[in-house]
Amino acid sequence: MGNMLDRTIAWFSPSRAVRRAHARKVLSYYEAGKPDRQRKQRRESGSGDTAVLRAGTSLREQARHFDQNHDISRGVLNTLVQNIVGPHGIGVEFQPRTSDGDIHDDTANRLQELWRQWSRRPEATWDHDWASAQRIMARTWLRDGEALSQILRGTIRGLLHGSRVPFSLELIEPDLLPLNYNTDSPNITAGVERNGWNRPVAFHILKEHPGNASVWNIDTKRVSADRILHLKMTDRIGQSRGVSIFASVMSRIDDIKDYEESERIAAKVAASMAAYIKKGAPDTYDAEVNDDGEEQARDLRFAPGMVFDDLEPGEEIGTIDTTRPNSNLEPHRNGQLRALSAGTGVTYSSCSKDYNGTYSAQRQELVEGWGAYGVLASEFISQFVRPVQEQFVAMCELAGLIEIPDNINRETLDDALFIPPQMPWIDPLKEANSWVVLEGAGYASGPEIIRRRGGNPRDVIEQESRWKRMQKEKGISTSVEITTNDTDEEGNTNAKTRISL
Repeated sequence: MGNMLDRTIAWFSPSRAVRRAHARKVLSYYEAGKPDRQRKQRRESGSGDTAVLRAGTSLREQARHFDQNHDISRGVLNTLVQNIVGPHGIGVEFQPRTSDGDIHDDTANRLQELWRQWSRRPEATWDHDWASAQRIMARTWLRDGEALSQILRGTIRGLLHGSRVPFSLELIEPDLLPLNYNTDSPNITAGVERNGWNRPVAFHILKEHPGNASVWNIDTKRVSADRILHLKMTDRIGQSRGVSIFASVMSRIDDIKDYEESERIAAKVAASMAAYIKKGAPDTYDAEVNDDGEEQARDLRFAPGMVFDDLEPGEEIGTIDTTRPNSNLEPHRNGQLRALSAGTGVTYSSCSKDYNGTYSAQRQELVEGWGAYGVLASEFISQFVRPVQEQFVAMCELAGLIEIPDNINRETLDDALFIPPQMPWIDPLKEANSWVVLEGAGYASGPEIIRRRGGNPRDVIEQESRWKRMQKEKGISTSVEITTNDTDEEGNTNAKTRISL
């Protein structure tokens, strides 16, 4: 046995002594579990809610500052929103099915048309269409860590819905869900009321935004959880509130910002070609004085090719270092941007706007980066887009805007396919040819290819049918011959021709 304490414990309780020895043996296998001078062992021992309560407000405020004042941070958010939501928003393709499992086209088309009308003014203020509402919700969700939306159904006093469907959304900033509202009975943590199974049953929302200067009396209203959509970015199980996507890289963003500002100031000073006069010993310097006995300022100005012939004894001219900008600025900055990209999920090329590299390297980066975008898009769809679509279908049925045929499976009435932005093509010709081969071999369908391009198969078929009909009416027939010259590794050129009618 080891030291005196171990021998004493072994004398009173041999079983405890054995457990101590076993624990010491286990720790010896994990160097990271043994603190020393070289391992600081920073820890997070609190729950997910405790961590957010301590730092949630600070993280949110810093993230907003970066969005407003830091170009790189703003670019990261722009890139994420662009690749998660896109310019046209998450596409929704309704797919109600019959009892035989086939898509009921008439009902699907009717829902699609009502959805198009509703998408023009989906939220209470009418400031945003559906695509714009998705983008601002996604930006708030990523930057602040969370965003909320209240579901407004049916007739509500003072509210005019934006379409025939009596359904609207109220977009809510996370500031209106107070982090400091906590009680034991009922069980409320950071404004979220939960039941015994830790499921949210209500949200306590502030009636006025706490950031308004005119607000002095803060009151809350209890809103049932079935009327609130709460988007949140969480890392811990059971976490009530979300944290910003910038949380783990804020120190790095601050360092990049300060470093760049310092280098810019140094470059401006160097460009000004400032100089100084180094004076000699005090006993060799006699300052000029005016008639009042005060020291008179000297006026020395730079001029091209000038010669300083009025220096005092012991003086010499020195210039400030003009070796700016620093030649190591860009490599250091790019290294920091790579780490920033890894922490936020954007690709390095998109973050740095540096697109140098081969086709293979760019495609590999895009494929890996698109996986991260796909995960975030899936989270956004499950927390916001799908619940909105399901509520929309329910309100269409309650309002009598759709007729439910007898042969339709009612459990599939709100089934839909959600189409996030798709990975762009680096080399369109190669990408298009690969899809042609896959479809010809039966490994991919036409609708799948259209969806991968971000389109709706029904819309494409309708447009193509109308276009062919118009061409036929005008007596126009088209044929396109495509010839490509591919060079293999040995430098040989292989001509390939494909004709599309």
